[in-house]
Amino acid sequence: MMVSPAAAQSFLEGNFDDGIPTLEEVAGHRSGEQITRPEMVLRYMEALEEAAPDRMRIVEYATSWEGRPLVYAIITSAANMQRIDAIQAEMQRIADGGAPGPDSLPVTWLSYGVHGDEISPVDSSLVVAYHLLAAQGDELVDTILANSVVIIDPSQNPDGRARFTNSYYAQLGIAPSGNRYTAGHDQPWPGGRFNHYLFDLNRDWFALTQPETRGKVAAVRSWNPVVLVDSHEMGGDSTYFFPPSADPFNPYITAAQRERQGLLGRNMAAWMDRIGEPYYTREVFDAFYPGYGDTWPTLNGAIAMTFEQSSARGLVWERDNGEILTYGEGVRNNFITSLATAETVARNANLFLGDYAEYRRSAAAGAVGSGWFVIDLADRTWNAESLARRLVHQGIAVGRVAGPASACGRSYPEGYLSISMRQPSARLIRTLLDRDVQLPADFIQAQEDRRSSDLPHEIYDTTAWSVGQMSGLDITECSSAASGVAVSADAPLPNRADASGAFGIAVPWTDSGQVQLVARALQAGLRGRSTDTAFTVNGETFPRGSVVFTLAENGGSLDTLVELAREIGAETRPLASSWVDDGPNLGSDSFVLLQTPRIAMLWDGNISPLSAGASRYVIEQRFGLPVAPIRVDNVARAELGEFDVVLVTDSFGLPSAARSAIASFVNNGGVLVTYGNSLASFANGDDALFATQRETVLGGDPKEEEADGSSAPGVAFEDADDYREAILDQTRRPDTLPGALLNTVVDGENFLAAGYDGSAPTVFANGSLILTPLTLSDGVNVVRYAGPDDLVASGYVWDENRRQMAFKPYMIAQPNGRGLAIGFAHDPTVRGYLDGLDMLLANSVLIAPSRIR
Repeated sequence: MMVSPAAAQSFLEGNFDDGIPTLEEVAGHRSGEQITRPEMVLRYMEALEEAAPDRMRIVEYATSWEGRPLVYAIITSAANMQRIDAIQAEMQRIADGGAPGPDSLPVTWLSYGVHGDEISPVDSSLVVAYHLLAAQGDELVDTILANSVVIIDPSQNPDGRARFTNSYYAQLGIAPSGNRYTAGHDQPWPGGRFNHYLFDLNRDWFALTQPETRGKVAAVRSWNPVVLVDSHEMGGDSTYFFPPSADPFNPYITAAQRERQGLLGRNMAAWMDRIGEPYYTREVFDAFYPGYGDTWPTLNGAIAMTFEQSSARGLVWERDNGEILTYGEGVRNNFITSLATAETVARNANLFLGDYAEYRRSAAAGAVGSGWFVIDLADRTWNAESLARRLVHQGIAVGRVAGPASACGRSYPEGYLSISMRQPSARLIRTLLDRDVQLPADFIQAQEDRRSSDLPHEIYDTTAWSVGQMSGLDITECSSAASGVAVSADAPLPNRADASGAFGIAVPWTDSGQVQLVARALQAGLRGRSTDTAFTVNGETFPRGSVVFTLAENGGSLDTLVELAREIGAETRPLASSWVDDGPNLGSDSFVLLQTPRIAMLWDGNISPLSAGASRYVIEQRFGLPVAPIRVDNVARAELGEFDVVLVTDSFGLPSAARSAIASFVNNGGVLVTYGNSLASFANGDDALFATQRETVLGGDPKEEEADGSSAPGVAFEDADDYREAILDQTRRPDTLPGALLNTVVDGENFLAAGYDGSAPTVFANGSLILTPLTLSDGVNVVRYAGPDDLVASGYVWDENRRQMAFKPYMIAQPNGRGLAIGFAHDPTVRGYLDGLDMLLANSVLIAPSRIR
């Protein structure tokens, strides 16, 4: 292999085409000498395409929230480029279950920089592109271009990279510092890791909440790569990670795929050995959660891999062992592993094509089941239709069967959605729709053994993501169902709007679409009234939380409401009069006039960026309500009285001045909505708003020792178990939960639980926060966890956590003065994929302000 002079710290020489511009010629610096800004990354890729249009083509696949284009580059030989559309079509035929033909060429997809502050991968992508186009007389490059198509996605998160580069260059002087405590290594909040809405894009592949991910998934599916690389960075004191991945593997990843990871890894190891670069494999970075940039493509049949280069997080980093890591070394290492990957595919083209074809063919033939998943359209209709489109966007065929219909031994009055297992994406279907994807038994035992030896567990991420449960849907698996009419990923949701009656329109409080409709209607100036008690009209029951819009209160026309409902896919029901057969009339105190809430949220400081970003995304993008961010340091002097709701998402600690200001806001009539550790901070001190306490580990003792600490009671240890008990900290918190979906029970009377009368929500929990319930004299436990035998809906939970969390509160509400404090033990908006909890949050930020006035 020959490395171009444009590659920082080149280690082999070769001949390169002067007609292909170097990064220095376009951006003014050599690769690895500076951190290339996102706009210059794009400019350089365009310059390469302009210089070699016969071998490189750029495709724009998405636009970021901040308007930056995301592109990928197709690179192959001139002969292959002339038939590139046929090559792409051939890969689609194979992905649909066909066998590779004599003209089939494998696609290698190389993606970089999904986290904006993981910086060297992006610059290495530019070196890879240059090398493939400029190297002359290089047998390896010629083989790669002749025997494969290489696709380079140079920068998956340009908004995050822009945030990082702006902060880094703002502090840079005449020389960079490698001291880890200097400003160059201390990013201002929220850091560059996240995109504009502060999402971790490496967790979003199946949730598809962000435009960067939606575009990327569509692009990957359009090419069906046999190998995909997701190149990252990790802490600067580490070395380099490449596959094989660590345990646990998702059970729907095949043995053949694991073997191919080994084949790819061995070639990377050989190249890293040649330059004397240390690395490690099979540790830390697993392949279990399907939202990663390696697991999701693997579940579609590719051999997908995570690379992790130690990060200079700037231009230089002083390691804790005294070594100096440079940015250029990171660029070089990522370049080496990228080219080694492309080499392995090109030299084993038929092997990778055959494996990919067999993975897809066997899935369609029933390798993981030949039945159907059926989703009831009677409950959470908007959420069900939205999930169907997310599945179709990922290449999963979904049909709609109009009701009334029967399947799975039951009737579906409103029809159902059907997903057959006999399709090439069956393994992905199982992973997403199964109620529980179990960790391997030997891995669980190993983790329990570690915990019994007081060692930390090795579960890297959540153990539960059942998309049906997270959306609050009724999903059944059975042997047969009708295929129905195919659902399109881009089709508008079905029209459920019924025109205005003589009196007005009711909006049933049943799903996320109804929340959006009410929120947007209020912002459009319409007047609606919400009930905390169900009512029945002409035999039709409207659940509590439903909102009534009358012609009399809206100028004699509700056309705007109907138009919004049709646009959203929300449901409206006409009302002929105000008379009800059962329940409250419109003039009852059960109804309250709604107003558009003015929502502020704490921003910056110790607020968790992920929690703040997900909450803002859900409220703004799913509900349609604007959110005003206030920096934590400004809360004490801000005019909080100008807002109706203050949202304090999970945090790593709140200053006392902020807590005091928020306590005053609540006592003066405001609504506080808070999660997790922020909730716990409002449960103690002079400004406490919740009469709850954070529990210690099961069986622990929260009491402090005597002030002088000079003596302790005498004890006798009878055995080793007594000794181990003595050395454990009995004031510690419960062990961190890996992340699971838990069943709940709701308060059937409190308005904050409206929308959950039929079935309680499934909630997500991680961390170690377990709260004591509120007493009846203090407030309401709106949602509590189910009993110990029914608690776990999906995922893995330590036994002591399961027993301790049972019956404890998930959502609480406590009046304070003229206001109301609402708390969630765990973030209801985590990763933006818990749309089944939308109405709990909507009741808190949209309904509660009108209820407490």
